Amino acid sequence: MIKFFSKLILVVIITSIVSVSQANENEKKLMIFGDSLTAGYGLRQEDAFSAKLERSLKLMGKSVKIISSSVSGDTSSGGNNRILWALSDKPDAVILELGANDGLRGIDPKVTYHNLYSIMEKLKNNNIKVLIAGMLAPPNLGKEYGEEFNQIYTRLAYEFNSQLYPFFLKGVVNKPHLNQPDGIHPNEAGIEEIIKRILPMVINLIK
Repeated sequence: MIKFFSKLILVVIITSIVSVSQANENEKKLMIFGDSLTAGYGLRQEDAFSAKLERSLKLMGKSVKIISSSVSGDTSSGGNNRILWALSDKPDAVILELGANDGLRGIDPKVTYHNLYSIMEKLKNNNIKVLIAGMLAPPNLGKEYGEEFNQIYTRLAYEFNSQLYPFFLKGVVNKPHLNQPDGIHPNEAGIEEIIKRILPMVINLIK
């Protein structure tokens, strides 16, 4: 009888190990590659975009591991400099959210486009699917700058045949109750609003 139960326990342990191994093999790795908007600036870690998105996906039964690779203050140039290092985590897909700081600093849109194109090229060369989270230029920089800047994301999505979420802050910008006191970074409720809007495209990305 003791031998029987010992064998039974061994079978249960082995089955559990195999099940966990298979689950890990099926788990998708999704990297969030961006700036303070996705890094969780001013928020508790569990309220940041990456953490809340992972919880939302798991509640929907999606086997996804989120890799947070966002750096507060990062520009498209900074992102281009660190993308290859970030890819050592071997993500299956990436949400690319960069460019907001370029716009705030009035960086030439041609420079932003070049940097983001370089990032997209590296992702493509590694067979990584991308959801581009676009940004809009601050209105105080003028119509000409705004038009050139705002076309960057549509152009990249077309050139790389990638999904585009046109404006990451859609539904949140200029709404005080969804933003922190600085009026720039979403608060916890703002992050939830962004996730509600972008989630269908994220699910499509990880299929």
